[in-house]
Amino acid sequence: MIEINGVSVFSGVAIGELRFLQKRRRETERVEAADSAAELERFEAARGEADMELERLCEKATKEVGEEEAAIFDVHRMMLSDPDYLEAIGGIITGEGVTAEYAVSRASETFAEMFSSMDDPYMSGRAADVRDIAERLLAKLSNGDEGRPALSAPAILAARDLSPSDTIQLEKEKTLGFVTSGGSANSHTAILARTMSIPALVNLGEKLLPEYDGHFAALDGFTGTLYIDPDAETLTAMEKKKAESAEARARLEGLKGKANVTIDGRRVKVFANVSGLADIEAVLENDAEGIGLFRSEFIYMESDCFPSEERQFEIYRRAVEKMGDREVVIRTLDIGADKQAAYFDLPHEQNPAMGMRGIRICLTRPEIFQTQLRALLRASVYGKLAIMFPMIASPREVDEAMSVMEEARESLRRQNIPFREDISVGIMIETPSAVMMSAELAERADFFSVGTNDLTQYTLAADRQNQQIERFYDARSEAVLRMIKIVADNAHAAGKWVGICGEMGADTELTEKFLRMGIDEISVSPGALLPLRRKIRSLDLSK
Repeated sequence: MIEINGVSVFSGVAIGELRFLQKRRRETERVEAADSAAELERFEAARGEADMELERLCEKATKEVGEEEAAIFDVHRMMLSDPDYLEAIGGIITGEGVTAEYAVSRASETFAEMFSSMDDPYMSGRAADVRDIAERLLAKLSNGDEGRPALSAPAILAARDLSPSDTIQLEKEKTLGFVTSGGSANSHTAILARTMSIPALVNLGEKLLPEYDGHFAALDGFTGTLYIDPDAETLTAMEKKKAESAEARARLEGLKGKANVTIDGRRVKVFANVSGLADIEAVLENDAEGIGLFRSEFIYMESDCFPSEERQFEIYRRAVEKMGDREVVIRTLDIGADKQAAYFDLPHEQNPAMGMRGIRICLTRPEIFQTQLRALLRASVYGKLAIMFPMIASPREVDEAMSVMEEARESLRRQNIPFREDISVGIMIETPSAVMMSAELAERADFFSVGTNDLTQYTLAADRQNQQIERFYDARSEAVLRMIKIVADNAHAAGKWVGICGEMGADTELTEKFLRMGIDEISVSPGALLPLRRKIRSLDLSK
């Protein structure tokens, strides 16, 4: 038996034959071209064909996994039109007098490496998307197609990596699961795997060899382990875990539609954290009561320039419309630190986690803030939208932010553009100073949401991005828990509700402690919703 460890992107167990996807390797060596103008024409023709193919894939994905997941292919189409990307390819063709194939390969790899080197896991996952686009262009330039993963019988699919295009073309009834030697848990491929409920592991490394093609295997999506030629004991354990997983999932599914109430009658709001429209289907599928954290910064991070008011308005409008009468709390721009967008042209900082980020950028560059606030206010008439300010450290910052918001309101009034006057405005509690000033802050905000990730980081002076001090970053710190209690008490004294939207919220070992503190709402990733609901319904706070 061979055991290989990787990163799980969707929990579950798959047992069956391992089949390797063999993709044709395309020649991309440096070849000089006699006519650069002709190579540019070839590239433009290939780009047009690739765009049409992506449009067809988008239609297929919309039918099979939903509109939001299909947006992945719209992102690819946007990348195909990205001025920097096109300029890089054209510059190599004309400047070096080489073939379009070589130019596409080299420029794409440069962009992919740029993304993969980013600290933010979401942005590093975009490297796979760039390589997917490059593969599509190279296929068109060679008058071929990319091929599609095909299985003649149910099996676990293995590959060096799978692109989103490969994943959406999988025959779900024949794909028991998939494993890749590369890849990221935050890639679009991983997002699709979770949406399609396919057990999957990525980043298994060089130990995943093509010579294992045809071998019997068991994939454990709970531990991130692939067993090749499992022994009888392991196989029996995997079959038992698979059956237990199916039973547990069925029990969790039974929670949908039921109230999030403790045994003694305490009502708790269970919301979801999302990074964009693509996550909303999972929010609805897991029956969340609302969205407690919509990370608007990803709209900026996925753009190559400042997103316009209209673009933002459309995204926020679609979000609240999809959620119907459920509340959607949208956090204003929280760029900076580990979340960067080059066009912001932020200065290099020795300690970016404590530098120009979040509300500080919004208050020092109010023109950016105004655009976002106008878009949010306009979208408020389409559903139950609330606004939340991040990284607040003082009452003065709230006052300044509210002043900018009033300017946005006034500008809309002058233009007779409708918006909700009674929109709820809250703040994130992420700094120790916000904790200590929470009584004063409660006078200015409609609600609090505790961002436990940053609050823990700042309280313990332990950079959560620094792996060297990981053991000093205590996710269950008693100091942080006491701070949360102070915040809850001050919020309730002012008649305001308080929630948690950081990673601590998904830790069911802390759920009872949070509820005894008086926490009114807990917001977690869509996949953590049902386990959290089960935990809440099992508690009796009267004891």
